[in-house]
Amino acid sequence: MPKYYFEEFKVGDAWELGTWSLTKDQVIAFAREFDPQPIHTDEAAASKTAFGGVIASGWQTTLKCIRLFVDGLMRDTAGLASPGLDELRWHKPVRPGDVIAARAEVVEVAESKSSPDRGRVHFRIYGVDESGETVMSAKGLFFVARRPR
Repeated sequence: MPKYYFEEFKVGDAWELGTWSLTKDQVIAFAREFDPQPIHTDEAAASKTAFGGVIASGWQTTLKCIRLFVDGLMRDTAGLASPGLDELRWHKPVRPGDVIAARAEVVEVAESKSSPDRGRVHFRIYGVDESGETVMSAKGLFFVARRPR
């Protein structure tokens, strides 16, 4: 039985979803497969850039935060589907060893006009580094079932 149905979500609800960190080897391995740019895969080349070394792919940063969002919230939600993310931004580079806290908050709730058995919940999903700066943010729309009667 899900803990959260559409009726439970209110604008301003917020969750701390846990933390994650990456090693240099994890950054490079992910990037070699999914985002093979030198700033993510080549320490020597990356050291000559403004970043001064390899940084995590924004996709990896996003997926690490999404994983904690799913584990910490959506697994307990009567979620039906998501048509995607909007406003995806990578605000600050993530370096090997950085500790990132994943967070989520409800930014919009609306009843479905076409399907009375569900509603729309918009979440802001984001990662924050140890200095409190946002490294990644996205707005996600999720369809959530209403509580059974």
